[in-house]
Amino acid sequence: MRSTFMGLETSKRGLYTQQSALYTTGHNISNANTLGYSRQRVNMQATSGFPGVGINAGTMPGFLGTGVEAGSVQRIRDGFVDKQYRDESNKLGYWGARTDAISQMEDVLAEPSKYGLQQSFSDFWQALQTLAASPENGGARAVVAERGVAIADSFNYIDKSLNDIQTNLGKEIGVSAKNINSLLKQIGELNRQIAEVEPNGYLPNDLYDARDNLLDELSTLVPIEVSYEKTGGRAPAMADGTVTVKIKTNGEPITVVHKDSVSELKPVGQEGTDSEGNPLGAMTGFTITGGPQEVETLDVNDMQKSGSLKSLVTSFGYIDSTGAKKGLYPDMLAELDKMANAFIKAFNEVHASGEPLPTPDGQPEKEKVPNFFEGTGASGIKVVDAIQEDPSRINASSASGQVGNAGNAKKLGDVLFNPLADLQGSSVQTYYSGVVGRLGVEGQQAVKMTGNSVTLLGAVSNRRDSISSVSLDEEMTDMIRFQQAYNASARMVTVMDETLDKIINGMGVVGR
Repeated sequence: MRSTFMGLETSKRGLYTQQSALYTTGHNISNANTLGYSRQRVNMQATSGFPGVGINAGTMPGFLGTGVEAGSVQRIRDGFVDKQYRDESNKLGYWGARTDAISQMEDVLAEPSKYGLQQSFSDFWQALQTLAASPENGGARAVVAERGVAIADSFNYIDKSLNDIQTNLGKEIGVSAKNINSLLKQIGELNRQIAEVEPNGYLPNDLYDARDNLLDELSTLVPIEVSYEKTGGRAPAMADGTVTVKIKTNGEPITVVHKDSVSELKPVGQEGTDSEGNPLGAMTGFTITGGPQEVETLDVNDMQKSGSLKSLVTSFGYIDSTGAKKGLYPDMLAELDKMANAFIKAFNEVHASGEPLPTPDGQPEKEKVPNFFEGTGASGIKVVDAIQEDPSRINASSASGQVGNAGNAKKLGDVLFNPLADLQGSSVQTYYSGVVGRLGVEGQQAVKMTGNSVTLLGAVSNRRDSISSVSLDEEMTDMIRFQQAYNASARMVTVMDETLDKIINGMGVVGR
């Protein structure tokens, strides 16, 4: 026989369950603006009917329902969309960092502008044309010397600025590695907490959200592969379990997080690392110590072309599979050195074939200065001190003793436009224009790819938000719905109370 108070129990369950749904709705509304929060819902399910199944169970017509219960509080999340989001975030991380590195290089080269190296070449050529028109003019000679110093200073400035940016990129690699290590440790700690909660039959939804936020952030740095492992015990079927994180490579992926076991990444430079762990010299790879795979080496050539870390490495410089130094900044510095050396060599050859301004009568003869420039590379080029101190020693004449002879000055001006074997048959100016042009194309591609990545990531993000984010309109509707159900259950308790009151207080009083 059913209990007299069965109706009260049924309504009580309804009150408790609708109350839980209201609490969850309030939690959603409170976190409507919380970054990375996934909305939650109470999965309601009917409780076991009466009478139960068994040999001693009572018999009666029908099968009475006993109410409702909250089976679980589940967050709304789509794992497939999460994977898409992290893939697009990884691409944006690569192209965003690439765009920043190229933009800084373009700022240093400042081409085209009236302050760039191209303008210095043009000013130098004009000064040489003026000298060719009046080789005996001391002012014209002084201008040539100063314009030569300006070219050397431009080379020096560009070289130093690019080296400074390259050093900062190396520091960014060190900071990124530390950031990755911090994220891995936090993911491992959340794995530990989740593994303690789930076996007790609970779903730690807020811990899941915190872990997913860390995975999203990690995906911008390196390409990752994520899998889940059940914790066992009384963990609900929909429980995520602990996450295993692997860094994807061109070969086998490297496991860096398994349960609460976490690896640590350390950059390795060609010349080692400094006291803060930043690479010195071109990158050779990363050592991965501790955690699931003890000691592993990630060679830079095995890193996939995605994530901001890979982009920083390819900008800073790395040793490729042939042992050569490659990278955005090493390549540009090598091009500048090549161009500076070719220019120094060609200009000095023509300068050495000429003669200086004749020494005035009665003055001691000065030794001929064969070279106009000295030093090697963009960092070392400079105008020789003797010419800076005495511009009359510029070899503008094609024959000695001729004050008005400017034959060699014209040849010096032509050096800027003559094809040079050391520059694959290009002149200094056309070669530099080609270098700047290639950089512009790379920059344009990087900006375009960044824009595409932003668009794709935005589309995936909107799709994910439509699934997981909190809609206040929807929550207000749910709040009213659950409130009405709560009120109805409360009214049912009142009805059952009045019914029981009649039985308890109204029965057995006939005839009194």
